[in-house]
Amino acid sequence: MAIPFTDEELKEATIYNLDKIKGPIENDGGGIKFIDVKNGTIFVQLQGACVGCASSNITIKNLVEKHLRSYIHPELNVKNVPIGKEDNLEELWEKILNN
Repeated sequence: MAIPFTDEELKEATIYNLDKIKGPIENDGGGIKFIDVKNGTIFVQLQGACVGCASSNITIKNLVEKHLRSYIHPELNVKNVPIGKEDNLEELWEKILNN
């Protein structure tokens, strides 16, 4: 099943929903920033104490992706954009396609 939203529609819904889950991330000294949506994949960036944290992948999958799948669409994928790679989403997208 394809995601029945345009990337632009997903941007709005994602930003709205990220606002709802940032509290637990901020309580641990971290942060989350929306970067972009490309072909239905949501790119965010964990910040603060989350950068380099061993649990960052768990935060992305079990908090961020799970929430967005529940409230937007069950097939959404969320990827963390490493610090410094914000302007290089094409490279990250190519890695996703090749995996």
